[in-house]
Parts: sequence; structure tokens; C-alpha cells
Amino acid sequence: QIDSAEYDILYEKKIIAHNLKATKEQIIDDLNGVMSELQRKMMRILLDHLDELNAHIKELDDDIDSFMKPEEKKAASVIQDIPGIGNTSAQAIISVIGTDMERFPTDAHISSWAGLCPGNNESAHKRKSGKTTKGNALLRDTLVVCAHSAVKNKNSYFSAQFARISAHRGKKRAYVAVAHSMLVAIYHILKDGVVFKDLGADYYNQFNKERKINAYLKKLKALGWEAPVVAA
Repeated sequence: QIDSAEYDILYEKKIIAHNLKATKEQIIDDLNGVMSELQRKMMRILLDHLDELNAHIKELDDDIDSFMKPEEKKAASVIQDIPGIGNTSAQAIISVIGTDMERFPTDAHISSWAGLCPGNNESAHKRKSGKTTKGNALLRDTLVVCAHSAVKNKNSYFSAQFARISAHRGKKRAYVAVAHSMLVAIYHILKDGVVFKDLGADYYNQFNKERKINAYLKKLKALGWEAPVVAA
């Protein structure tokens, strides 16, 4: 039987997910529910299988770590300062792009190679398509997964970027845009030896302030509103 105190312990250890919509009382009631013998057997088999999979994953992680060169381990470590990138993701990223960024003249080159650089199809100053180019599937998919995690920090630059782009381009494209920004950060960390610093949501919003003002003024003008002339 689980009581309120035991629930709090499980919650703090994140054994109970923090994003559940059910109330504390409802979860305790469900956890203390009655299970049949068949349900207990199925639960035991599933938990044993989960433990087995985790053991295999740890074994493979250890093998990967042992095969990595010192400079690769260092690179995987420093890029984990970027929100959303954990050890496994960092190892996957470094295994694909390596540690020598000199083969990519600019961050635009590595973004294009990764398939995270939006297509540039414009005519008469109007963009026809914003689809990304084809690139390295493993790197792209890994960074998009990391982007999903990075945007959860509401005070971060990535979260503000995601909110702005998803509002008018959709969530899928917003995640890709965040993944692109993360790759640009990785590139400069590895090439220039800089330390990642999250500029915060306020920086991103301020950066786009002038663009937003001009966009709103254009909309108002289209509706017939004219800005008052200020005397010199």
C-alpha cells in the first residue's frame, strides 16, 4: 500500500512522472488498486524485459565510450552544455560530425550537410518553399529529438525561438529550426573553442522586436491606418 509520504518520495525521485494530469489522490488510489494474478505476471515479465533492455543499452554505451578517442570524449562532454543534449545524444552527434570543423568552412555548410538548412527558393522577394535539404539522417533525427527536450525550458532562447516559429510555421518546422540553431552552436563550440551560453528568451524576443513592429505597421497600413507624422 502506498500512502501520501511514499508518493512524495516516488515523485521526487521521478519514478512517478511529473506531467501526469491526474491528482495526487487519484494516482495513489490507482496504485493501490487490485491486480489479478495474470496482470501481476504480465507486469513482472514486462519489468524483467525492461531491465534486460536497460542492461543491453548500458553495455553498448560502455562499448561506445571505450572506443571513443580522448578528443571525441572531450567534444561530447562540452556540447552537453547545450540544453537538450545528453551523453548518448552527444556521442551520436560527435560520431557523425567528428571533432575537426575545419572541413566545414561555415556553419551554413554543416547545416546543409546535416539537412537542417532551409531551402532558398525565392522569386520576386517571395519565398516559395522553406523545406530543408536532404542530409545526414542520423544527425538530423538526433538533433530534432534534442530540440524537443531543449524547448521545455521556458526561459531559454530555444524555447522562445520555438514559440515564435511554431505560431506561424507549425511545430514540426519549429523543432527543425531549433535543431538547426543547436547545430550552429555545436559548430562554433568545437571550431572556436567557445563555451555555450544561453542568451535567454528575452534576447530572442528583443532581437525580433524591430521585425515585429514593422510587420504590425504593415498590417495596420493595409487596414487603412496611417502613422501620424511627428513634427521635427
